[in-house]
Amino acid sequence: MSRSHLGSPKDEKPSKFRWVVVGMIFLVYTIAAADRANIGVALPFIRKEFEMSNTEAGALISLFLLAYALAQLPSGFASSRFGVRKILPAAMIATSVFTGLIGTIHSIVALKLYRVGLGIAEGPLPIGMTTTINNWFPAKEKGTATGIFLSAVKFGPVIVPPICAVIIAVWGWREIFYFFAIPGIILAFAWYWLVTDHPNQSRFVNKAELDYITADSSQPRTETQAPTRPARNFKTLDRFIRARRVPELDTNRKIFTSWNIWGCALGYCFQLGISSVLLAWIPTYLITVKNYSLVNMGLVSAAPWVGAVIGNVLGGFLSDRVLRKRRKPGMMLSALATAGMMYLLINSPADPLQYGLLLLLTGVLLSVGYSSYMVYPMALASKSKFPISSAVVNMGGQLGGAATPFITGLLLDSLGWNYVFMFMAISSLFSFVILLTIAEPLGLEEPQSTTSAN
Repeated sequence: MSRSHLGSPKDEKPSKFRWVVVGMIFLVYTIAAADRANIGVALPFIRKEFEMSNTEAGALISLFLLAYALAQLPSGFASSRFGVRKILPAAMIATSVFTGLIGTIHSIVALKLYRVGLGIAEGPLPIGMTTTINNWFPAKEKGTATGIFLSAVKFGPVIVPPICAVIIAVWGWREIFYFFAIPGIILAFAWYWLVTDHPNQSRFVNKAELDYITADSSQPRTETQAPTRPARNFKTLDRFIRARRVPELDTNRKIFTSWNIWGCALGYCFQLGISSVLLAWIPTYLITVKNYSLVNMGLVSAAPWVGAVIGNVLGGFLSDRVLRKRRKPGMMLSALATAGMMYLLINSPADPLQYGLLLLLTGVLLSVGYSSYMVYPMALASKSKFPISSAVVNMGGQLGGAATPFITGLLLDSLGWNYVFMFMAISSLFSFVILLTIAEPLGLEEPQSTTSAN
């Protein structure tokens, strides 16, 4: 137990250090997201130096995401066994190293190898972030905290296009990767110093804050969750989203045989696939199809991710405070709305301001349910097994993210951009249908052994 927890007065105010932790999460993952996003801005210039087709360019993007997806399960097991504090800083340093190495390439083979290395290096980061949120926040704040975390995934691409445009104009595309390699190393040491695996290990957390964080887990979850969600207010919605009590997933076997977990992973697969296409291909689309200048490309490319930051924070707040910890409504709204926005992008305006506003709205709607995919397993799995359940969901999402840039390249080489947008609209509708089949957990079923003992 930390020294700050001993001898604390009963009437002391909570220290609120958990919000410093979520601030660190935001900073670390903003840099990680920037490290993966900068290739999208650099790609048109890399292709001038190294000739490649659209399919080959899409495959290059997919290599990172495939390695990233395959790293999820091993990262989940490693984080569960060794703790986030040991795994995450090392992953951040490795991420920075591979980012810098991309700037040194002299062949496509080297570029592919370093992108694979970057994907493996970043693999432990999302598991570490969600595990930290699960340990450091009470249930009623987890959606908000996760919304802040996932807004970093989108804020990275907000800062990347304009910064990269300036770096390319002044120096060249290689310097992009040298520049973005530096912050991750600094933040790795800051994380190790500031953030512990559990709040009761932190010298910055007083007893009042610790009691607040652990209030939900100090009593049986079957008794604490259901009363906070009066069914009378959401009867129609609860029937539609299949709200019910669910059994706790406290073993690996239960996690790997849970349709709720796999259904969430599949829904995330389609939604993250769309996000991946926008991240990887929008800069190329703006330059080659819309014929935007480098400056306009940098500004308009950032628009969907500005919207996504808004959508993530708004979605986390709505699921926590308005919908009282219901996660499926936001996920389903995003799926339906994104399908509609993809259809609108087929006949999009040429004016940079109008197109930027359309992309901004697309980002908001795509992301309003985004954080719920990461929070959803928290209501199903025990804390000790949560890293595994989170790894399954994130692996599903990243496999979708890995597939879609390559599929986009194939579609562009044979059909054209309209078919790309239709493909994304259909994918989003598939996500909605899958989400209909999973339950909305309102609490945990009473274990049979406990009932018998009582």
